[in-house]
Amino acid sequence: MSQAVQRIQAQSVSELATASWSNALLLGNELVMSGMTGHPATRHAAEAGAPLDAYAQTLVVLHKVRALVEAAGGHIGNIYRLTLYLTRIADKDEVGRARRDFFAGFACYPTSTLVEVSALVFPELVVEIEASARLDIDMRTAPTR
Repeated sequence: MSQAVQRIQAQSVSELATASWSNALLLGNELVMSGMTGHPATRHAAEAGAPLDAYAQTLVVLHKVRALVEAAGGHIGNIYRLTLYLTRIADKDEVGRARRDFFAGFACYPTSTLVEVSALVFPELVVEIEASARLDIDMRTAPTR
């Protein structure tokens, strides 16, 4: 028997009508999300002459992830997995600081992979994040051994 798939959309996370992907799919209790970037906020900031740094871009993306989780009926504590793509590995400390600030107070942080890539879809982007969440867990209170 196949499991129902639900496409999740959040008002604050734009999804092009012509896109050949979904930003987020809910598979039972599992929410899988496509890679998210800080676009269009990064484009507007670059045009204004004040590009967003890696710390700010990471927070923009994590807020998009949270919006999708909440649109699926969950909360920030459901996020358990992150894959981060950076165009400059030297930004890893600023990205780590943004993650610590975003997940402050969690009993344990989501699992994570950090990879340097040569470029992202737009030149002003320095961070892209894929995330996974389960609506039946809470990382804010997960026991550690």
